Amino acid sequence: MPSLAPHMDSVPPSGIRRIFELAQSLDDVVFLAVGEPDVPVAEHILAAAAEAWQADQTNYTPNGGIPELRAAIVDKLATQNGITVDTEQVWVTNGGMHALFLAMTLALGPGDEVLIPDPGYSTFAMNARMISAVPVPYTLRSSGGFLPDLDELERLVTARTRMIIVNSPSNPLGAIFPKPVIESLLAFAKKHDLWMLSDEVYECFTYGALHTSVASLDTDDRVFSVFSLSKTYALTGARVGYLVTPPGLAPLMRTTQEAIVSCINTPAQLAAVAAITGPQDHVLAAATHYRENLAVATALLDELGIAYLEPSGAFYLWVDVSYATGGDVAEWAERFLLAQRVAVAPGSAFGRHGEGWIRLCVAASPETIETGIRRLPRPPVLGT
Repeated sequence: MPSLAPHMDSVPPSGIRRIFELAQSLDDVVFLAVGEPDVPVAEHILAAAAEAWQADQTNYTPNGGIPELRAAIVDKLATQNGITVDTEQVWVTNGGMHALFLAMTLALGPGDEVLIPDPGYSTFAMNARMISAVPVPYTLRSSGGFLPDLDELERLVTARTRMIIVNSPSNPLGAIFPKPVIESLLAFAKKHDLWMLSDEVYECFTYGALHTSVASLDTDDRVFSVFSLSKTYALTGARVGYLVTPPGLAPLMRTTQEAIVSCINTPAQLAAVAAITGPQDHVLAAATHYRENLAVATALLDELGIAYLEPSGAFYLWVDVSYATGGDVAEWAERFLLAQRVAVAPGSAFGRHGEGWIRLCVAASPETIETGIRRLPRPPVLGT
């Protein structure tokens, strides 16, 4: 058997999926590990998809997406995100993951370095390694409010650095970068002539903090923006996201999209039109649901004396269980799953600085959340 490409050995596996797949083999598991919305898809979205299938709307579409979807996204970006673009900057993708991969493929070559958040979404590092680029983590520390340290970024940047990735609202942290922080990051990117990739998949789920789209502050066309319908509209399996590019990349994007997927399936695109242009009350209801669940979870963690990061967005809780994990939270999460039948995402799956933490997904019933949290080991009582 011939050997595979040597760089494939450097692609890190997903620590989240490892827990998920182990949990699938067990009975009576409390699932708090995977970011799967627990709310139903709105009826008008389901109806649009069903109508498309029944009408046999299953032909190829333009590489960038059907015109009515791209136009709807352009309008949404202008009214909700403060981003003014034309349709040739909007590319419908196979979920947010495909959008991330596209942007990184366009900007990074073999040996190029990309600054990624740590803790941060695991796919950032996986994508970099897939294209023979080098992920360079920048630390988000609890002592700094889980915000980027510009001094550290200055120490990390080299002649090989080509891109910095930001993720706000953050997966796994639930942190939101304030506008002044984003302005500082853009100034840093401009100083070192870097591309910036902004992951804004959780844009619609914020709690007491304002989400600022990075591209709305971009003045020199260096920002790629990634959005998704997966979380906002509970359409994770439909696989519809979109990449917003700087201007002038349409011919290259058309070729790149054709080489990877050609286009996204037509019924899913028509469902996406209905989602974006239709009523948004179900999105607001989902945000309220997640906010209430977070309140339930944080109250319980307070009761148990377990430390956590107060989230400003997304539907996750970043919980400190370092008192119980013995320096290997990934191994502990597996033992905890086997013994207590609770699936949580180990913090180390999101980077070295996630060691000792876990990510809890609160897209679940309050009863499920309470059951899972009450099975966590209690922290030691000081003075005993």
